[in-house]
Amino acid sequence: MTKKRVLTGITTTGTPHLGNYVGAIRPAIHASQDSNNDAFYFLANYHALIKSQDPVAVHQSTAEIAATWLALGLDTDNAVFYRQSDIREIPELTWILNCVCAKGLMNRAHAYKASVDANLADGEDADKAITMGLFSYPVLMAADILMFGANVVPVGRDQIQHVEMARDIAQRFNHIYCKDKPLLTLPDYQVDDHVAVLQGLDGRKMSKSYGNTIPLFLSEKQLRKHINKIKTNLLEPGEAKDPDTSTVFQIWQAFATPEQTESMREAFAGGIGWGDAKKQLFELVNGELAEARERYNDLMARPADIEAILQSGATKARAIAAPLLEQVREAVGIHGLG
Repeated sequence: MTKKRVLTGITTTGTPHLGNYVGAIRPAIHASQDSNNDAFYFLANYHALIKSQDPVAVHQSTAEIAATWLALGLDTDNAVFYRQSDIREIPELTWILNCVCAKGLMNRAHAYKASVDANLADGEDADKAITMGLFSYPVLMAADILMFGANVVPVGRDQIQHVEMARDIAQRFNHIYCKDKPLLTLPDYQVDDHVAVLQGLDGRKMSKSYGNTIPLFLSEKQLRKHINKIKTNLLEPGEAKDPDTSTVFQIWQAFATPEQTESMREAFAGGIGWGDAKKQLFELVNGELAEARERYNDLMARPADIEAILQSGATKARAIAAPLLEQVREAVGIHGLG
């Protein structure tokens, strides 16, 4: 049976938090352990440069995210785990794809349009502070996907457009250079509507941009402190509480079994106090993450070992990327004269 090639990129900005874990990392880790998948996971540090111009932060985030995925059980024997910048074929493919990508397609990119709209709303020039990295990063993303012939790219609904753009660019390349035998695989997106989107400390979506996150591998003391900061209403112990409007319950549900979820729902109806609910939430979350936290701290103390794993992944990735790029170069007329 032919394996389905699945590719996921992780932008190296910021420290992983509970929302990242529940929404992206945990399901991807499970997918990496499925022998029916040919799974590729990469640290998107070129993409990080669009969002951050702090080299120390980008470098630190790369280490933290790599250690996080490894500590949580990413199967690097069954999956290819690499750093984007170690695959030198990707920037070259990006340039070649730039040469077939219509500017009008980039004009329609959500991130670019949002930046333009924000500038205009502030009475500024439409393109103020918009870099070519922001404008054209869907082409880099297309190169990430097309370089490895990904069949499926798991994304959130806000990222569907990028996969569709990669598909459009691949179709254009194939139409121009290899009509008889298409070279670039057309990817499809996969959206899992059952994956939880966690609320943060203030009740809004958990996001670094809101400053309301619970970092994934806090110490037990700090994890308890953060959970105690979760915003709640003023209902006293003994008063029934609505689980469907509670951040405490929502996070509980993301970590609990169905039986534990039902038990907590009954406790809310019975008037459980917020302090008790948060105590139980801490114990549940800490119980799931404690062993991984130890592995994470151990890995962070051994950066050379993380680097060795990434270099091993890069070797596997380049064994696929280099031959594909040679075919692309041949197709566009960039090759030796002999």
